[in-house]
Amino acid sequence: MALSRLEKAQIWLFKAIVGFFFMLFQLFSQRPATKRLPPVSNPLLLLSATQLAKKIRRKEVSSVEVVQAYIDRIQEVNPFLNAVVKDRFAAALQEAAQVDKLIEEENGGEEVLEDRLPLLGVPLSVKESYSLQGMPFTTGLVSRRGVVASVDAPPVALLKRAGAIPLGVTNTSELCMWFESHNHLYGITKNPYDLERIPGGSSGGEGSILGGAGAVIGVGSDIGGSIRMPCFFNGIFGHKTTPGVVSCENQYPPTSGRQDEYLSSGPMCRYAEDLLPMLQIMAGPNVHKLSLNTEVDLKKLRFFSIPHDGSSIFTNPVSKELLEIQKKVVERLEADLGVKVQQVCLPELRYSVEIWDTFMVLPDKDGKPPVAFSELMGEPGRPKWPFWELLKWTVGKSDHTMAAIIVGVMEKTRLSKSTSLVIQQKEKLQKEMDELLAHDGILLYPSHPRVAPKHHHPLFRPFDFAYTGIMNILGLPVTQCPLGLGEEGLPLGVQVVSGKLQDHLTLAVACYLEKTFGGWRDPGAN
Repeated sequence: MALSRLEKAQIWLFKAIVGFFFMLFQLFSQRPATKRLPPVSNPLLLLSATQLAKKIRRKEVSSVEVVQAYIDRIQEVNPFLNAVVKDRFAAALQEAAQVDKLIEEENGGEEVLEDRLPLLGVPLSVKESYSLQGMPFTTGLVSRRGVVASVDAPPVALLKRAGAIPLGVTNTSELCMWFESHNHLYGITKNPYDLERIPGGSSGGEGSILGGAGAVIGVGSDIGGSIRMPCFFNGIFGHKTTPGVVSCENQYPPTSGRQDEYLSSGPMCRYAEDLLPMLQIMAGPNVHKLSLNTEVDLKKLRFFSIPHDGSSIFTNPVSKELLEIQKKVVERLEADLGVKVQQVCLPELRYSVEIWDTFMVLPDKDGKPPVAFSELMGEPGRPKWPFWELLKWTVGKSDHTMAAIIVGVMEKTRLSKSTSLVIQQKEKLQKEMDELLAHDGILLYPSHPRVAPKHHHPLFRPFDFAYTGIMNILGLPVTQCPLGLGEEGLPLGVQVVSGKLQDHLTLAVACYLEKTFGGWRDPGAN
């Protein structure tokens, strides 16, 4: 799909303008004093949800003790992070006391409780774009201030039914369409490893509070990397499920057009062993579509690695330290499992930005296009005009972040004009990827070109999300896995991809990588 001279000139001009403003931004940006999170001091915070649930069932620790430990940690770190935007601590403690009473009165034994309530008494954090009864449900939109959820979104309801206790809701990017969690309702959320860095988005509040050990399990949603980027930037695990398995109902904004084919809900957590039980619960009536009870022999899987997208004109090159850590994963797989990891090249990945951009605006089967972002910006009133909001922003009068305004402007000036050519590229890539992975293939692919960027830097690198976004359009399950810390003390990681409905394979690889590379690291530790 060759570019015309005009298109090349437009791209060159775009990069030149962005580069100029980025230089000015760096020149005039004030550098805040560097602070570190306090280290984890309560050993309960260093146990997985699976381990905590077992201890609570066995009365080795009470649910009240566990919930209070996490409340204390949130109160300790949230002033630094601004991740939890509304808590329900008093209600959570009451629910924890009820759990402890239930356990005291249970006559059926630990096995009955484990089968019926596998997460009994374990605290949970919830992305604010999920409906959690009695809690704010705004997605950071100023015009939705005061909107309160009247019901629980299905995945949240299922986790609560399994015994989990929500502690509060966490920040998102405005309308969940940017990879920095910042809005004018709740403010900006920070990365626990470096407060000058972003936690990602749109599930950035989840990523931040989990990475900062203020939560052990949480829920996110992902239409372009909104689970995986925050998990990568904050050094935790997350899973983008095969679409259509975990319900995406009662989230805001709702999907339209063909977006329900790309949006996934899934678990986010600090410990890999919690991914599978969480997914078993969140999948609800669709759990039969996945083979989560199937034992996985990693030695019988076929492994592939793609180190970069083939030099897209829109994305930044993958950094040396991320290339090296992915190479180390390959080396450890080959040494530990005796497998051969094949490096492959799929040229169509170069067009990931154009493919995502095109497919996000395709009409549904009835020919109805998706709701425009400018309409969502104006909810519940009239649509907003992004160019006017841009002018208002320059004088501090807009209710919207620059990121949201940019998304609105980009919607009016779309990148991809040759829709039929882009669709052909996607169909070719889909065929290649489906044949490559089949039912027993695993692909390693970078999560992002760089480790967590500094605040607002994504404004100048808006298309780097394509490394995650392309997997949404392809409909593939992906587990984001941490791989230790890099030279700047920031989390490294990799995407682990499998064929459709083969989610159990990536979850098994995640457990292996946690044992091999150490998993989550305490950001407050020396």
